[in-house]
Amino acid sequence: MSFDALFSTSICYGNGAPQAGWTLALPITLPLAAVVWLYIAGAIRLWRRSGRGRRLRSRQALLFGAGWFALAVALVSPIHALGERVFAAHMIEHELLMAVAAPLLVASCPAAAMMWALPARMRQALGATGHTATLRAIWTVMSRPVVATILHGAAIWAWHIPALFEAALEQGFFHYAQHASFLGSGLLFWWVLLPRPGREQACGSAVMHLFLTSLHTGLLGALLVVSPRLWYPQNAVGSNLWNLSPLEDQQVAGLVMWIPAGLIYGGAALLMAALWIRASGHRQAPHDLRAI
Repeated sequence: MSFDALFSTSICYGNGAPQAGWTLALPITLPLAAVVWLYIAGAIRLWRRSGRGRRLRSRQALLFGAGWFALAVALVSPIHALGERVFAAHMIEHELLMAVAAPLLVASCPAAAMMWALPARMRQALGATGHTATLRAIWTVMSRPVVATILHGAAIWAWHIPALFEAALEQGFFHYAQHASFLGSGLLFWWVLLPRPGREQACGSAVMHLFLTSLHTGLLGALLVVSPRLWYPQNAVGSNLWNLSPLEDQQVAGLVMWIPAGLIYGGAALLMAALWIRASGHRQAPHDLRAI
């Protein structure tokens, strides 16, 4: 079986017109199943050992479930198959990966639960590997907000270069490399920027990086909306499925990136600003009391 056949999308036909079906390729469904199985198995173990933390664990489980469901919608539902022929569907798929699934999964803090699903020796081995000097140095660089923001932005802009975008449409490897870079850079971006206990003061930096991301993604979306020519003609061959002309299909895709995705990044920036102000106020209060 060829690589492209392994990654092929199932298509259903009805009434003589092609209709997108569910994508059940093993390279997609197996990782999704493995991730949810690891999380459930580990979460059950943690639940049994948790006392006061059960409410937090329940909230994290809900966030993980929502993030995993967004992943499944993007990669398995008919949106994925439609995305090969309708640019607007393709853009919805991308935004589900970067702006919905990624922040929800990061907010759920799944690493602890997934580690608890593994045998003790494997947990210890992974922990030791993660503390090696080389990996720690690499992670120290990659987890800087400016680096995470640049990597996320570079993934978005690079894959919208027509040559790379069309290569992703034609070849399975590039198609899934595109999705992996969107999801991977999104997970890193949100992990670095979302607040965690004890890091409320870092929200000031997060506000700037989220705002910049909303600006440059909005710019790319606006360019797609106002462009008088098609950027990716191959991705508009099925635009009539949504009763759109190819140029209208591109405009809808641009609006998806410009407005809904921009609102997510911008809304997150406002949330970070509120947390930053509150943390600054709490830090200032004891200082004022001492001055009295």
